[in-house]
Amino acid sequence: MEINTMAIDATFWVAISFVIFIGVLVYFKIPQKVSQMLDGMISDIKNEIDESEKLRTEAKTLLDKAQKKLDTATSVSNEILENAKKESDKLIIDLNDKFHKSSEIKKSLAENKISQMKEAALKEIKDASIKIAVDSVKKIITTSVDKSKLDAVFQKNLEETKEQLKKINS
Repeated sequence: MEINTMAIDATFWVAISFVIFIGVLVYFKIPQKVSQMLDGMISDIKNEIDESEKLRTEAKTLLDKAQKKLDTATSVSNEILENAKKESDKLIIDLNDKFHKSSEIKKSLAENKISQMKEAALKEIKDASIKIAVDSVKKIITTSVDKSKLDAVFQKNLEETKEQLKKINS
């Protein structure tokens, strides 16, 4: 039985040591300090969670603002591109119209110049023909008729020629 008593004694002393240990812990307010430490840690963790929640909210707000700015910038850039395209199309059309008008004006000027040159050439030919005809008539008359009759015929022919030239030029 001695082994049993020793076992009881050892168990007894372990129990007493345990009670003393618990008593010392309570005397030094260790459970309260542990509770306060745990409460402090819980409070710190809650504060960190709250802080992280605030940061997350701020980050979301900043992200939303940045997204709005990006959307606005995208719409503005699209609008600018559309306006630039419209302006370039309009400019191309205007330049094309100006080119065609200029071509028409140049064509008209060229046609007018050709017409004037044609009229001038015809007038020169008529003038030369008249001069040749007058000279020929003059030579024929001077060789076949006397001077007084010649002057009368010449004056008559000259007047008729002038009248015909006035009709042709009119």
